[in-house]
Amino acid sequence: RSPSGRLVRSALLRGVLPRPRVLGAVAAVLSLYERLGLQALVRRTGLARLLPPGLRRLEALAPPLTRPRYRAPAAPTEPVARVALLLGCVMRVAYGDVHTAAARLLARYGVAVVDAPGQTCCGALNAHAGDAEEARALARRNIAAFEEVEAVVVDAAGCGAHLKGYGELLHDDPQWSARAHALAAKVRDVTEYLAGVAGDDPVGELKMRVTYQDPCHLAHAQGIRAEPRALLAKVNGLELIEMEGADVCCGSAGYYNLAQPDYADRLLAEKVAAVIATSPDAVVTANPGCMLQMEAGLRAAGHPLPVLHVVEVLARAAKP
Repeated sequence: RSPSGRLVRSALLRGVLPRPRVLGAVAAVLSLYERLGLQALVRRTGLARLLPPGLRRLEALAPPLTRPRYRAPAAPTEPVARVALLLGCVMRVAYGDVHTAAARLLARYGVAVVDAPGQTCCGALNAHAGDAEEARALARRNIAAFEEVEAVVVDAAGCGAHLKGYGELLHDDPQWSARAHALAAKVRDVTEYLAGVAGDDPVGELKMRVTYQDPCHLAHAQGIRAEPRALLAKVNGLELIEMEGADVCCGSAGYYNLAQPDYADRLLAEKVAAVIATSPDAVVTANPGCMLQMEAGLRAAGHPLPVLHVVEVLARAAKP
């Protein structure tokens, strides 16, 4: 909230996240913290306790930057549909392998994922931060990039909820309102889309006991609750144990966990307790913010369980 803090936030939201090349370069530098083993050392030895509270929180919630980047699969010979995959900002550099899993699953069902080189950050974080002007500018860029595809598939619930709200965001813009509403109408969460094309056959087999965390932006903002569970039910050997309050916020909520850390921690403590009570092998969710928040909370509680995206689970089960 200080002038310097606002300057850093503005530089990040306007100068880094919407610019894939800049974002990639920044991520490459920051990834040295992981690659050189410093992150493991800080977390293993408890050195994080010596950091100032704000920096300690950022360290705990730092996204992974050494996971594989997105690799588009070969397109089906005779695709039944052509869709674009939102690559976004955080997902692009931190969870590229989740994008790859989503694209491979789509290809499995005959759906071609086409390139949309003009796409950028969805603008949700700008909107959360009150920068409506930049949020609308990013929306216009994405509308132009995605207008020619049949559907826009999103594997980050927060981004999907924001894209589905483009019509409202640009409602008062006479040049873009109709285009924004049209784009919003063809946005689909990846679980929503896959549930519609997967059919009745099993996805594969994976012996694992999991519990599912409903992302707020998926369950409450988009009304998507049954589809992720229906997809997980298609995995032979997978046991889904429902936690208490699965659709209660984990405390991430965009960047609420940074803006309101005390309240976010209260929510997270209750969520972690609910997860541990199910004794799972892993936690499954569908949003990067939830993944980072849950990983941080479980690690702090001494239960560093894997936190997986729904499509990661499906992709593992679908392997020959």
